[in-house]
Amino acid sequence: MIKLNYTDEAKGKGMTEQSHFSWITNKTDKPFMARKSFLLDSVPEKAIALVCGLGQFNFYVNGHPASDHVLDPSWSDYKKLVYYVEFDITSLLVQGENILAAEVGNGWYICDQQNGYFFHFPEFMPPDPNPYKAFGKELVLAVHAEITTRDGGETIIDTDTSWQTAPHQVIHSNVYGSEVIDGRNCIPGWNTVNEGSAVSDSSNWSMAHKAENGDALNSHIAKQMIPPVKVIKTYDGIYLRSVHGHSVYDFGQNVAGMLEFEVRGKAGDVIHAWPAEKLTESGDINQVAKNWMLIDVCESYIIARDDTWEKFAMTFTYFGGRYVALDCDPERIRNIRLKAISSAREAAGGFSCDDERLMQIYKLVDKAIEANMVSVHTDCPTIERFAWQEENHLMAPSVMYLKQVKLHWEKFLTDARTAQLTEDDWFNDMHHGRYYPGAGLIPSQAPCYIPNVLPVPGIGDFYNVIGWGSSIIIGTWWHYKFYGDKQIIRDNYAAGVKYLAFLKTNVNNEGFINNGLGDWGNPTGEYAKDNIETAFLYADANILAEFATILGNTDDACSFSEYAENVKENYNVRLLVFDQDTGHYCYRVWDHKDNIFMTQAAEAMPLYWGMVPPERENDIVKSFRETIEDAGSLKTGEVGQPYIIQMMSEWGMDDLLCSMILKKEQPSYYAFVLAGETTLGEYWEENPRSHCHDMMGHIIEWYYNGIAGIRPLSPGFGRVLIKPYLPKSTNHVKCNYRSASGMINVEMTRQSDGRIKLDVTADDGIEIVIDRGKLD
Repeated sequence: MIKLNYTDEAKGKGMTEQSHFSWITNKTDKPFMARKSFLLDSVPEKAIALVCGLGQFNFYVNGHPASDHVLDPSWSDYKKLVYYVEFDITSLLVQGENILAAEVGNGWYICDQQNGYFFHFPEFMPPDPNPYKAFGKELVLAVHAEITTRDGGETIIDTDTSWQTAPHQVIHSNVYGSEVIDGRNCIPGWNTVNEGSAVSDSSNWSMAHKAENGDALNSHIAKQMIPPVKVIKTYDGIYLRSVHGHSVYDFGQNVAGMLEFEVRGKAGDVIHAWPAEKLTESGDINQVAKNWMLIDVCESYIIARDDTWEKFAMTFTYFGGRYVALDCDPERIRNIRLKAISSAREAAGGFSCDDERLMQIYKLVDKAIEANMVSVHTDCPTIERFAWQEENHLMAPSVMYLKQVKLHWEKFLTDARTAQLTEDDWFNDMHHGRYYPGAGLIPSQAPCYIPNVLPVPGIGDFYNVIGWGSSIIIGTWWHYKFYGDKQIIRDNYAAGVKYLAFLKTNVNNEGFINNGLGDWGNPTGEYAKDNIETAFLYADANILAEFATILGNTDDACSFSEYAENVKENYNVRLLVFDQDTGHYCYRVWDHKDNIFMTQAAEAMPLYWGMVPPERENDIVKSFRETIEDAGSLKTGEVGQPYIIQMMSEWGMDDLLCSMILKKEQPSYYAFVLAGETTLGEYWEENPRSHCHDMMGHIIEWYYNGIAGIRPLSPGFGRVLIKPYLPKSTNHVKCNYRSASGMINVEMTRQSDGRIKLDVTADDGIEIVIDRGKLD
């Protein structure tokens, strides 16, 4: 047995071959338990356990949880990379007999699709010839524990056929949230040393088998780098009503959560609990997602004993929602709780003001971000639960101001690198042939469990999308801007170079990229693909030139800069035109051939990325302002929105922006608040498909760098510009941000004479530059 170096971080140097772990199974694709008893002749001094159970696991030592984690390990492409979790178990061991134990459930490794909801592509898309495929035939577990005792002895415990296994009381676990627990299968004391308990009955147990199949067994393994998923808050259920045979409970907050409750009844009775994000007009739960599909997630518990309070608790999965309906009388239910989970627990920033509406919007986005930060950055906890990549650059600054997510982005970018295609990667096409997307492609999801690689006629390609794949470059750029760590550039540079090479093969004869989704989510359907996607091509090349300079790769820097300039020149020759009606220049939307047509995003993106010739900049700002004023709202999708918000703030339109986000009707953030939502919806509409998306939460960036005005002038915030704005509806703002260089505090107060008092403090070593221009 070769010992793992468990002190290394999993950035490549901590990665090792799978053969260093010994995998066991109980020869089933259903959840199981495993345990190992052993003796220590002396008091333990140091003990570390490295554990991986696929798809999800919980680990115990002498009946105690080894941590407060849930849903270990983080999701990955199990064909290529598997994460293990390190536990310090010193304090849980004793001199004498000990038991290591684990319970393993399905997760994404072997999705149980037999009961409950499982995602399928909507009917407007072609049938997917590349459906989800399990990564093995059986769930697997690997444990490697190294124990040093005070007398100098060393004990190594590995999973092997001396371990015992037994079926779990969770008899069905679905990655989208359905779970069935059979209380009759409960084995009290199964993970403890306890003579006389049911654990001593060997009839419940069989010897483990050596695992022999499964993609993960041949994969690389690395220490889990992302902070673990934990319970961040527990919400008590409030009984609302009984309707249609359901007892309906409200937890007051839409979350990604794990349900628990106590129930009593007759042995063999089955209690069902259905979660939902919304209610019907009659007050029952409503699991229909905007007439797209039924999210028929259900938690079920089979009662073991007559008239005895028994506990149900979700174990290997979670659901998204605010409400739960149970098919039993409320007198039979007690202590019903919903445990909100997230891996983004540590705050980076704090913001408060005396305009309650602005704070309600802030909370709306904050809670959506928490609910979508698990072991990947999901699009929603309900319908898809996919790791779409565009959020990892479009939402990066908003999330990074709010939460400490340095390690999160390192993991997300590792997943993207891992997913990058080679020339040998192929998928099924619609005619039973092979489709090769191309070497260097960063898929739009990473990890991707249901690859929808074929473009959708009339819409675009959901697998090869520059606004999504560019996260490998722009997401890296944001990480460097916020945390100032050049290692992130070193880690992702080669993948970014390969991706740009791939993108060049996508450029059409007009010099544009337009095969993806453009300004996805645009409420008017104006996606402006050529404009949006080619702006990303320029940004990617320009950022890679910056990275090459930082790394000392002079030749690369020159090559990328030259290419970026060529892209920009073609962009301006074809799209930058003089509008006779307005008397100034604008960027026309290329797919409107017969007239000059503008969108907010098409004007904002070249402004943001520095593509506008200096002599035309004022004209483009005028055109941009016209698109905003004519619409009177944010008529934008998720892709263009961060650039629109930032350019509005940059060019003196903060008042207009503030009035737009506070509008009472859609599109508006405040409209979600008035509709009773507690998290941000997917699109600008009432009753959106998903009620918990963070993909349009870019306004949080403006709270920090627009209102509080905290902007990095150097990577890692060692030098900071404070250029604040106080909304007319607000008399007091207080904001803090714990940057990589230390704490930054900004406070503004409107005084009785109308002047604004500004107080700025920062930790030693941070250079502050103040610009009061928006206040005076």
